[in-house]
Amino acid sequence: MVGPSAAAVPPTATAGVPAIKSRTAAILRSTSGNFLEQFDFFLFGFYATSISKAFFPTGNEVTELLLTFTTFWLGALMRPVGAIVLGAYLDHIGRRKGLIVTLGIMAAGTVLIAVCPTYAQIGIAAPLIVLFGRLLQGFSAGVELGGVSIYLFEIATPGNKGFYTSFQSASQQVAIFFAAIIGFSLSQLMPPETISAWGWRIPFFIGCAIIPFIFFIRRTLEETPEFLKQKKHPTQREVFAAILANWRIVLLGMMLTAMTTVTFYFITVYTPTFGRNVLKLSITDSLLVTLLVATTNFIWLPIGGAISDRVGRRPVLLAIAILALVTAYPALAWLVVEPTFNKMLMVELWFSLCFGVYNGAMVAALSEEVPAHVRTTCFSLAFALAAALFGTFTPLVSTWLIDMTGNRAAPGFWLMAAAASGLIATILIYRGRSTPLVRH
Repeated sequence: MVGPSAAAVPPTATAGVPAIKSRTAAILRSTSGNFLEQFDFFLFGFYATSISKAFFPTGNEVTELLLTFTTFWLGALMRPVGAIVLGAYLDHIGRRKGLIVTLGIMAAGTVLIAVCPTYAQIGIAAPLIVLFGRLLQGFSAGVELGGVSIYLFEIATPGNKGFYTSFQSASQQVAIFFAAIIGFSLSQLMPPETISAWGWRIPFFIGCAIIPFIFFIRRTLEETPEFLKQKKHPTQREVFAAILANWRIVLLGMMLTAMTTVTFYFITVYTPTFGRNVLKLSITDSLLVTLLVATTNFIWLPIGGAISDRVGRRPVLLAIAILALVTAYPALAWLVVEPTFNKMLMVELWFSLCFGVYNGAMVAALSEEVPAHVRTTCFSLAFALAAALFGTFTPLVSTWLIDMTGNRAAPGFWLMAAAASGLIATILIYRGRSTPLVRH
């Protein structure tokens, strides 16, 4: 799928640099790794209860979940490391080769988690293996998302940067939809006891089975003309120096992205656990909500990107951040009074709109702000810090807030904090445009 003006703007080569042959194919090839990443991340969240009993058995359900979500979060702490190390590699060697490397690391982590024996079988080695798998995934994810975002930014046609970059996250929604369909099918075919015992591994094995296909797709990825046009590619030392010189935009980028990552992980990874364990709704209800949220996310993301292409990034980011700030807690407070499928769906779809439109504008906005010669590294680091410190922390902090306060709507405060972060970052980034944020 390409933007409305993509057909009217034929790909051209400049200064002997080959053009992208097909932007639609380039989008599919580049985002295929994002599919695998989010497919596995969602499964980890959806089957958190089963995973906790398999690898972290303590006899206390809350403690088991906290240990599981802590493992999920610790993996995310590797994202900033991956963003710097692998981001420097992509900025030096190229987008194409780097994205193939990140896919290989992600695949290794996925396979480890899928085949790891349980705690009952090998003892303490089991949670350690799962943690190592998550660390590999986090290291890879640190630049996978940023690398794909920058790839799409660099192949986009003029005036459609927001629309093109929105498909980085849109591909993740396809993964969530696919994973939820598999989970729904299993819930209809197997009793809950079987799923908890071993059936939860089936979706992970399916993820392993599609890895060779994704490798086949991504190895035909073309390098971006913008990268090929660069006369000099920075060394790792130069990349690290540029990060230090541009610490301000990296920090503001992290704050800008916090709104996206927190909302996304709440409405996807944490929603199944929230629906079952907190609201006491059925597995089927939680899955259906997740399916519909993934669908609406996919719709709102390109819409948000396209709107920001027309009216500007700043008004879209400000409007959605303010809406999220004033509605997050009231919406959850209304939901938890008398939880029903319809109420949960309405609240989650509202959060989906906020996430989709905001993220559609945000990815292009951040891509435009970071310095071009280290674009992948700075973008990836900002996003990785947001995901590590805020986004993937969401399931853990939500579980902890509810347990400590007894207030089932308490995660709303976390969502509000993320919205406030995005609002402040937007104001600071676009205030006084005569003052440059970027140092070359």
